[in-house]
Amino acid sequence: MSRIGKLPVAIPNGVTVTVASDNVVTVKGPKGQLVKEMSKKVNIAVEDNAVVVTRNNDEKEQRALHGLTRALINNMVTGVSQGYQKTLELVGVGYRATLQGKKLVMSLGYSHPVEIEAVAGIDFETPAPTRVVVKGIDKELVGAVAADIRTWRKPEPYKGKGIKYDNEVIRRKEGKTGKK
Repeated sequence: MSRIGKLPVAIPNGVTVTVASDNVVTVKGPKGQLVKEMSKKVNIAVEDNAVVVTRNNDEKEQRALHGLTRALINNMVTGVSQGYQKTLELVGVGYRATLQGKKLVMSLGYSHPVEIEAVAGIDFETPAPTRVVVKGIDKELVGAVAADIRTWRKPEPYKGKGIKYDNEVIRRKEGKTGKK
């Protein structure tokens, strides 16, 4: 039995979970609403303030979907109750970010500023000129937008310049050695 899949997902106060007959899960909470269609190969039920995911048999695909479905529902419940955020750091001389309305404008050493429009359901914050916080209720979307921002300047291993996650460790390389 899947160790993750067999755990029930607790539903906090203020959050409602409904499951339609075709395994469409709707989660409403104080931060918003998320809707996701799950695989029909697993059974999803709401029982006494918890969501329980079960599978019909022990086929390989169903075993894989069991834990995945439970994790996706847990991410939805956490998202509408607490939300998700990823913090990015801009490392480099002259690298900075500002907000213009809902648009994120970054100066990354190119001949032009990089402008990123906020996707529906995503908010940007710049607590410092070299920090960008991506916030939202959909974990997958927050991660995708943060990864998209990071692709503009991936961190390089010699000086560490670029856009990195706040908890990311950049493995540093030694530079050229001179003549001896």
